[in-house]
This record gives sequence, structure tokens and C-alpha cells, in this order.
Amino acid sequence: MEITVKTAEQLRLTADEFELIKQKLGRVPNFTELCAFSGMWSEHCSYKNSIKWLKTLPRDGGRMLVAAGEENAGLMDMGNGFGVVFKIESHNHPSAIEPFQGAATGVGGIQRDIFTMGARPIASLNSLRFGNLKNKKTQRLLSGVVHGIGHYGNCFGVPTVGGEVYFEDCYHTNPLVNAMSVGIMKTEKMVSATAEGSGNPVFFVGSATGKDGIGGASFASANITAESTEELPAVQVGDPFQEKKLLEACLEVIETGAVIGMQDMGAAGIICSTAEMSAKGGVGMRIDLEKVPTRQKNMKAWELLLSESQERMLVVVERGKEAAVLKVFEKWDLSCSEIGQVTDDGLLKFYMHGQLEAEIPAYELVLGGGAPQYTREYTEPKYFADIKAFDLSAVSDLSDIKTVAEQLIQVPNIASKRWVYTQYDSMVGAANASTNAPSDASIILAKGTGKALAITVDCNSKYVFADPYKGAMIAVAEAARNIVCSGGEPIGVTNCLNFGNPYDPEVYYQFVKAVTGMGEACRKFKTPVTGGNVSFYNQNPDGPVYPTPTIGMVGILDDFTNRMTLNYKETDDTILLIGKQQNDIGSSEYLHKLKKVEYSPAPYFNLDEEFEIQAFISKIIAEKLINSAHDISEGGLMVTLLESGFHHDLGFSVSAKPIIRKDAYWFGEAQGRIVVTCSTLNAERLTSKAKEAGIEITELGKVTEGNIQVNGEDWGSIIDWKDRYDTAIEKIINAGNDIR
Repeated sequence: MEITVKTAEQLRLTADEFELIKQKLGRVPNFTELCAFSGMWSEHCSYKNSIKWLKTLPRDGGRMLVAAGEENAGLMDMGNGFGVVFKIESHNHPSAIEPFQGAATGVGGIQRDIFTMGARPIASLNSLRFGNLKNKKTQRLLSGVVHGIGHYGNCFGVPTVGGEVYFEDCYHTNPLVNAMSVGIMKTEKMVSATAEGSGNPVFFVGSATGKDGIGGASFASANITAESTEELPAVQVGDPFQEKKLLEACLEVIETGAVIGMQDMGAAGIICSTAEMSAKGGVGMRIDLEKVPTRQKNMKAWELLLSESQERMLVVVERGKEAAVLKVFEKWDLSCSEIGQVTDDGLLKFYMHGQLEAEIPAYELVLGGGAPQYTREYTEPKYFADIKAFDLSAVSDLSDIKTVAEQLIQVPNIASKRWVYTQYDSMVGAANASTNAPSDASIILAKGTGKALAITVDCNSKYVFADPYKGAMIAVAEAARNIVCSGGEPIGVTNCLNFGNPYDPEVYYQFVKAVTGMGEACRKFKTPVTGGNVSFYNQNPDGPVYPTPTIGMVGILDDFTNRMTLNYKETDDTILLIGKQQNDIGSSEYLHKLKKVEYSPAPYFNLDEEFEIQAFISKIIAEKLINSAHDISEGGLMVTLLESGFHHDLGFSVSAKPIIRKDAYWFGEAQGRIVVTCSTLNAERLTSKAKEAGIEITELGKVTEGNIQVNGEDWGSIIDWKDRYDTAIEKIINAGNDIR
């Protein structure tokens, strides 16, 4: 067939990119070659519209053991010869079209990024965004995504230990499904995603290749439209039991010493893994595509290159040690086929039954090599005018605290996500220390290391919508705060940057400012960004989703006795608020959901104050001065007080005569505030230490046996409040028809 600009545009390449490909090859590409460029130069693989700004993030220092973005996942030093491997990625578009498989394969893909480096996954988390929960489509998407995550994770055998779920109208058409995985390994066992050694054999291992997932990377690099369902084959199909075997086989084959390099076949499939491994090692490969195991007959060369069938790896083996590798995969009943060799010319040559189908320099295909990099224009969004026009005095203050509290704890963004997390296995592996002792971050025992991990995912996208720069800083600060309140030391970040169409200058403004704010906060907390994922083109017919730069953060507990939980422990313990109260209800759930105000500023935030308060919390936890710590986030002070009582059915008696608005005092979401409890004796010591450190501290009241009193008013039993909180989401879902 004649290859023209129109052919390129059908493959989501621009006319300029088509000319650039011709220039790099010195000729017109054939169709297979053009397909390869289409996959590799897609936004999803090349980050062509984001890499300039990603490079501004702090990408080294601290405990980092590999350069950011250089391997399948980040690796940071835990000490004692062990490392923690972690990464977060999106599977948004596939989940919008086919929620079960979209979410399931998102979980599977992120696990492969962990164990392909030689680490054993020990924990999964997720960050999910959907439309209005009362909408039947939202309920269908929620059910499918949760079922997919639970199915894959439960069968694969890695516990889902934490996450977040938000419901906002802007995610109606385009939900966000971000999956994070964390693993541990001996650092000396790390395997790089690098091809080296001319003549070394290249092996294809794992599941056979089919036509599912063809063009998935390009599919993820375009807006979802009414016609997107016609691209359903772009959604992959996963098999968690096959992946479990692949995990064990890969970890075992590493022990043979025969593996030179290994990479999973994720986005863009074989073309991606061969190109990236070759470019990184400065080598080429000769691949005989007819040797690739298939489960469908007569697959064409371009289909084999672009298929994103799941549970597959590319492994470069030291020549002469092939038998050891074959033996391991035969043991696990997995396909293991030699499909080619490493070459020294830097070229990827793909043959089919002896006929050359494509010849491309590996370097020209990859991010950091020949893939294009763009600088987009950006302008301040027009809706900022509405945010700047917000007038707090025009919002009437509340008169009935109790009624507002009852309404707020049943708002889906605040209410218990019990309906979701009970579908996940959180206990498999017996390392989850948070099941019976909740804390702001999930605590995982890193068996064999003598240490524990504190891990969390965080982003309030409404804050980022209101102020991308400040909102992204808040996301980093809240993640760090959750880890610190759990007794951990934050060490590193992985991010999943979910935005709309980058060609929209207002969307690109959100992206640029969010990345800039994220970088500043990460530098402050000394948490370098180890890698992650950019997901553009998250759009609804009415416009983009909220800018959602999800932060996955990992912390270390060198001493598990420093572990801190969020729940009240003893009656008569003193309840203290650490941090300043602010006359601020900006972007709060109270203002947005109950007062129906769409545009308001992001909540109060001061990076230096936040840093000092977190350092203070770390110190008083280490000195054993407090019995619980729970940060103030969605819903404000009152929701924090209630949540702290739910685990042991303990209540509280608090009183306040605020000099600020009552709604701001009880339900405002100003940042940098933490509620702690301690003995009466320690309360005096704590107050003295806070004043010495220049940190504001306020005594709120006492823990009770189960009754709640606010300013002398009897609010009843904590058990009744817990029931409202626990059942809110399932009541909304059960009010409609069965959604399974």
C-alpha cells in the first residue's frame, strides 16, 4: 500500500511527525514501520507534550538507587541491603470503555513493573475517580472497576491495602483508574530493563499474543468520544493466575544468573520492549516474529508488534545459559521462546518467515532519543475569574452544627468506602498491619528487612482545579502528612498525572503549574520523584476532568514501635489540635456539596508551616507523647474527630467558641492541621513543647466512653454516627437497581 500523510494521521501521527519519520529513516516508512512509530510516539509512550516539565521535578538524591524513569519502577534504599520498588500508573481510557478488564489489566500491568526488576510485590493501592454516584452509569463503572481490581489482585495474591475514591460530575464520561504497587527486594538482585551483548538470545516469555490491546497506547492518547466503543479491541484481557506463575518464574530465573535484562510488554507491546531495552543498551535486535507464540492465527507483523496482550515479558539471556532459563519456565508451565538475538548495529530488524518487515533505529523510537518533544502554549483558565470573584461574606454561616455534620459524613467523598474495600483481599500475605489498627497511611511489614513501610495515595483534585500550583503542593504535603502521622519518614514519590487535552492551552496551564508546585513541595520534603505516568486526553463532552496529579508516596518505619494509629485509645485522654485555625472554607466539601458553590479558592496552605508541623509530629511520636494522630482533610475538624472514634466506638466531648466563622472552624479544610490525643499529664508537656517550637496548639476536649457532646449539646452515640458513615455509599447504590 502507498504510505501517505493520511495514513499517518489515521494512526494518530501528525503530518509534521510523518515528515520527521521520513527524515530519520531517509525514506518513506512502510505500514509496519509507521505503526511502530505510531505506538512509540504516542503521548502514552513518548511523553512528547510533558517531558520538558517532568524534567524539572527533583529526580535524584535521598535514598534513590536508580535514576528516575530509567527502569520499570523506582527503587529506593531501605537499608540492610534491601530496597523498596514502587510505581503508579493509569488505566483510564480502557476502564471507561470496559471497566472490569480495564481496571484488572491496570492492576496486572503495574505488578509486572515491580517484579520485572526482581522485587516481590507486597502491596497494592488505587486512586479512583467517578461521576455522580446517583447516576446509573457511574454505578456501573464503579462496580466494574472495583470488581476488576478485586478479581485480579485477589487472584494474584497481593493485598490491596489502601487508596481513595472520589465522585465528581466531571469524571462522568472519563473515570480515572490509577493503580500503585509496592515491592521489596535485595538491591544486589536488581535486573535492569537493558539489552546488552551482541549475540545474546532474546526470549519471549509468558502468555501467547492475541489481537487484544492492539493500538492501546494510541487509544490512550486521544479523547474519549461516542465512537470510542468501536475501539473495544484496544482493551486488554488479563489472567491473574497466569501472572502469578509469571511472577514466580521471573523471580526464580533471576536466581540462575542467566538474565542480562528484562522488561514487561506493557503499552505498545513488543515494539516498546525491544526498542526501549535496545536503546538503553546502545544495541539493536533481530526479531523473527513468526516465533512469537500466538493464540490467534495469521496475525500480521504490525499486529504482533503492537498487541498489548497481558502477562508477557521480554528477556535477554546470556548466551550459553539458555537451558537454565528454559528449565525454569517449563517448570511453571509458561511459554518461553527464543525469538531473536541482540545485535551491535542499533537497528531493530523484524522478520516474518525470513522477510524483512521493518527496520528502524531503536534510538529514534524512544523517549529521550528520537521521539519528538513539544512545548505547548498555555494560558490561565477563564474560570479563574469566577474563583477570584468568590466572596466568603456572601455565604451565610451555619447555625446548626449537628445537622451539617450528619449531612457531611454521608457525602460519598467523605463517607466510608466500605462497599469498595470489602471486595478486596487486604490480608493475603499477612503483612498488612493496618487492618485492625488504622492509620492515616497504610502500614506494611517488610518481612525479612526488620522494617515496615508506610504508603499512601493522595490528591484532592478540587483543590488543584481551584489552584493547580497550590493544589499539587497540597497533594504532596498531605501524602507526607499521612505518612508522618503514621510514624513513618517520607522517602520518595511516584506520580500519576491525569489531565485533559494538552493541546488546550488552559489544560496545559493546569499541567505546568501543577508540576511546578509538585516539584517545589517534593524538594521541601526531600521526597524525589522516582517515576510515574502522564495521562492526558481525559475529557468529557463538556470539557476536561479536574486536573488530578495523584501522588503515591512511600515512607519507612525503621522502628516499628514508632507506629502511630488514628483512633482514640483511652477515655479521658485529652484531644488537642495542632496547627492554626483559619477563617477558610475554600474548596471544602461543605461549601461544594452542601452549599453548591462550584468555584472557590483552594484552602489555606503554607509549605513552610506544613513542614515544621510535620517535623514536630515526628518528634512527639518518637518521644511517645501521644496516643493517636489523625490529619484534618476532607470534611474538616468535625469529620476528623468522628473518624477517630469509629474504630473502638469511643466518643468525644469538645467545646469551642471560635473567633472565626463556625463553618470554617468545624468544616473548613485549611491544611497543616492534625488532631492528636494523649494522657492529661502528657498534654501539659505537649503544650509546652509546641509553644517552644512556635506551633499553635489548642485543647479541644476529652475522649468519652461512646457518647458525643459538642458545646454541651448531646449528639448521641458514636455507634449511630458510625452507621451513617459506613452505610452511606451502599444506601445510594442499593436505592437503584442491581448494577452487577
